[in-house]
Amino acid sequence: MDDLSAAVRAVEVHPETLDHTRRLLFSVLQQHGIDANTASLLLDKWLIKGDFLLVSLGQTFTHVVGNPPYVRQEQIPDQLLAEYRRRYRTIYDRADLYVPFIERCLTTLSPAGTLGFICSDRWTKNKYGGPLRAMVAKGFHLACYIDMVDTPAFHAEVVAYPAITIITRDTARATRVVRRPAIEPSELSNLAHRLRADAVALDDTAITEVDSVTQGSQPWILHAFTHLEVVRRLEADFPLIEDTGCAVGIGVATGADRVFIAPFDQLDVEADRKLRLITTKDIESGTVHWNGHGIINPFNEQGALVNLAVYPRLAQFFTEHEAILRRRNCAQKNPRAWYRTIDRIYPALLSRPKLLIPDIKGEAHVVYEDGQYYPHHNLYYIVAEAWDLHALQAVLLSGIARLFVATYSTAMRGGYLRFQAQYLRRIRLPHWRDVPSTVRQELAMAATMRDRTACNNAVAELYQLSPSERAVVFERNL
Repeated sequence: MDDLSAAVRAVEVHPETLDHTRRLLFSVLQQHGIDANTASLLLDKWLIKGDFLLVSLGQTFTHVVGNPPYVRQEQIPDQLLAEYRRRYRTIYDRADLYVPFIERCLTTLSPAGTLGFICSDRWTKNKYGGPLRAMVAKGFHLACYIDMVDTPAFHAEVVAYPAITIITRDTARATRVVRRPAIEPSELSNLAHRLRADAVALDDTAITEVDSVTQGSQPWILHAFTHLEVVRRLEADFPLIEDTGCAVGIGVATGADRVFIAPFDQLDVEADRKLRLITTKDIESGTVHWNGHGIINPFNEQGALVNLAVYPRLAQFFTEHEAILRRRNCAQKNPRAWYRTIDRIYPALLSRPKLLIPDIKGEAHVVYEDGQYYPHHNLYYIVAEAWDLHALQAVLLSGIARLFVATYSTAMRGGYLRFQAQYLRRIRLPHWRDVPSTVRQELAMAATMRDRTACNNAVAELYQLSPSERAVVFERNL
């Protein structure tokens, strides 16, 4: 009884789920010959009602398994989130709740203990996962990684796929990586046996062993190994895109699009309080075809909220929608700024020529906009001080953008990629002053003609790509 009572701990915050689990376990224990009184006493020890991130466990464990909750910070009360941040150093930037769950579980592992989680793979590469990756690199070993992208393992279709991650508290060895496992019980059982073997069989093509996956807080590169050498060469030879005078950003999020956004001519506010808005639908064809939407701008040129007393029509408009606007998280955190958009609007951005890139695409979809519109939040933009934007458009339309984004981002259903700012900033680019005039002309012409083959040829010359590197950079299936 003593041995069993200390063997298991399970924490559940939802009372009904805890009660249901208790009933199921009680039945299982009785089926194994444990009397009702003993079973009840065991379950009193095993099951804990509470918040896993806050309860005391008082011991370490040889094995930790789970599917941590995927909850965004916006859904967590401010006071509770502050307490989580006080306790868990991996809550960084906009980290979702599963990140501190992984941290807590890692700290409970005994020497040589093992953690096995199925959860989102985003933390393995994106910005907010950096501190957790550093924690794993410093004191743990990524033993196995099973990539579930495009794996029919779920009852319903999903857009973002999880991964099965096995992390141990022991010395580092190679990481065993599996992609798209066959979802059959016998196949999975056999795969698990092979993953635990002392050595991978030479003829086992399903398992790849990768050395040095964890490098501080750097993203984990667990796929496209043949492309990594090219990426590393470009990283050694060329600066980051933002170090060449370019800036990458994202359009405005309002928290209440149905209030702030409407047909431009129907926004009944002062003329200088509305801007023409561009969305992904406006650039689907590869060029700008504005659908006529506008956005209300509550900020002045200095970035401060305007005084509503100076703008009676704007004040009337916001008053009519005040209840909706005050329900937003940004308004509740700062009630005096209840009529702001989530993101600050910078009017000067509207008049700057820019490149627009939608978030989720199979290929880089890069559209030139000559400085008439403000981007919506599902569009990323690039502006440049030195680079000619048409020439830069050619670089991004080539395989270069996809090479870097595919290396550093997580894949979505159907092979789509997230062309987010944090991944676009990984792209390497020569300084404009170092680009020969002939290459400048070739790049600009290729972009103007929307000729991807010409873009690739000019980019190959720009980066001095060898024939083998060309095959990698311009290959579709990265």
